[in-house]
Formats: sequence, structure tokens, C-alpha cells
Amino acid sequence: MFTRGRLGRRLVQLYAGLTLYGVSSALLVEAGLGLEPWGVLHQGLAGHTGLSIGTVSIVVGAAVLLLWIPLRQRPGLGTVSNVFVIGLAMNATLALVPGAHAFAVRIPLMAAGIVLNGAATGLYIAASFGPGPRDGLMTGLHRRGGRSIRLIRTGIEVAVVVTGFALGGTVGVGTLLYAVSIGPLAQLFLKVFAVPAASGGSTVVAKGSSAQVILRP
Repeated sequence: MFTRGRLGRRLVQLYAGLTLYGVSSALLVEAGLGLEPWGVLHQGLAGHTGLSIGTVSIVVGAAVLLLWIPLRQRPGLGTVSNVFVIGLAMNATLALVPGAHAFAVRIPLMAAGIVLNGAATGLYIAASFGPGPRDGLMTGLHRRGGRSIRLIRTGIEVAVVVTGFALGGTVGVGTLLYAVSIGPLAQLFLKVFAVPAASGGSTVVAKGSSAQVILRP
């Protein structure tokens, strides 16, 4: 059980993490050196629909959440909040941060986006309010089909990157660096932001198989 104070901390972590995730994704967009896998898809769809990338993120998140129904997944507060908060934070950040052209600016933006994304992931997973729609899809397919989470995650992310790239999304060095660094970064920040349990003898960072796949919104 969590005390009221711990519940307050978890709520702050949840929304701080989701907001920071949107900010970090926007920084990767501004850097223009490659996006995270789902970001590539969102950017590609944005280019063909005329919607902002943040709005596309909301629409895709809601569509993926519908796929939870046949998988018998139950969303949590964090799941529903994930759909809206990240996209809104992306739109706000892109409206406020000027576009970068010089590599001297774009490279630090890329690095900041990746590191902050890892911190955001640790924040919101450690809050333990449920996985994001895309991660729940992975774990749901794992439970229903019995395939390894690693295989399912890889298959989904390869599919969204290829589709997004075909639609015009940006794939580059940032995509590669994100792929190899997000796991270690998220694990680090999960430990940093772990919420102590009421007994004081343990911490809660995530439930079930979520922590195994390094959940991403």
C-alpha cells in the first residue's frame, strides 16, 4: 500500500515523465538527425495528413489502445494519460523551440533528447500507473501468443520504422543511438526514480513484465 504522500509523488512522477517524454521527442524532431522508432512513424504520417506530429502521436496512441480490447489488456491512469500528455507536450515544445540548422546545435539537441527520453521513461514507469499503449500491445501479444517480448518488440519497432521511413519519417544516427542507449538509460533512471514502498523495505518501479521490455510511450 502507498501512503497519500507516496501517491502524490507517483502522480507527480507520472505527469512529469510523460511531459518530459513529449519534450524529449520534440528535441529529436528539431535535431533532424533521426527519431525514435514510433517517432519515425508519427512524423511520416504527419507529413501525409497535415496534422502536427504531436496530434498524430495522440491519434496513433488511441488507435493502438483499441487493440488492447481483443488482447484483454486493462489500461491504467498512466495508459490513458500517455495518449494525450505526450502529444500535447510535443506540440507545445515544437511551437516554442526554434528550428536548428547548424550541426553545432543539432548534435547537442539530439543528445539531450535521448538522455531526457531515458529520464522520462524512468520517471513514468517508476510511478507504476500502467504501461503506455504501445508497450501494453507488446506485453499483450506476449501473453496471448507466447512469443518472447524481445522478438515481439523488435518486430513491431522494425515495422513502424520501415513504414515511417517509407512515409517520409527521419531515420538517421539519432535513431541508431536511441536504439542502443535507451535500454541502459531507462534502467538507470528506473533506479533513480524508484518509489519506496510503504514498508520502507523495497521499491516499486513497475509491475509484471513491463520492466522487462523498458516500456516506452
